[in-house]
Amino acid sequence: MKCEGFGCEEILEDKTTILGCDTIYAVNREYFSKNWNSINSAKELLNILELYEFPYPVDVVLTGGEPLIYANDEMFIEFLNTIHQKGHRVHFETNGSLGVDFEKYPIYKECYFALSIKLSNSGEAFKKRVNPGIIHSLATNSKKAFFKFSIGRESINTPLEKEIQDIVLISPSTEVYCMPLGGSKAEIEENSESLVEFCKKTGYNFSDRLHMRIWDKQKGV
Repeated sequence: MKCEGFGCEEILEDKTTILGCDTIYAVNREYFSKNWNSINSAKELLNILELYEFPYPVDVVLTGGEPLIYANDEMFIEFLNTIHQKGHRVHFETNGSLGVDFEKYPIYKECYFALSIKLSNSGEAFKKRVNPGIIHSLATNSKKAFFKFSIGRESINTPLEKEIQDIVLISPSTEVYCMPLGGSKAEIEENSESLVEFCKKTGYNFSDRLHMRIWDKQKGV
């Protein structure tokens, strides 16, 4: 998904402006694939953890783009199993459009899933962004799952609450978090106050974007 409706901008060296989500560089193959590194073994992925000294198990968050495009990749499964065996907790940030085989790959039953289902403000078609069967499977078969919706202040005055309610009905016992939309610290701050009021009204949880408040648009920090 490109989610161009979110309106986050990435300005290239030639001044070309690309619209999409806050991590356009992770999903746009046309402009950013030259900056990506190919991984040929699970060991190469695991080497990332060797860069740090962990005094205790940590959350390893797999985001994107969409991490579940690799859900059936044997190298990826080996990576997940090893992470779990080391005592770390695997946490997926997924848009909920792609399913996993919980029976063939039981490691997914030990994982946590943030179901970041896209709303109409993303600009994506409903049939593309909402798949009830997959959403229900991820919510009920994983170790734990919660809904997370990205919302800007302009969306608050639309039938947003009904949209969220309809999606939550797919798995009514799953917690709901709402996160301010934005690709920069300034945009996050602009969208936070109205979203806090929305959460107070609906009883949903407010989820901040702390990394962006601290590092703004810096990459690789």
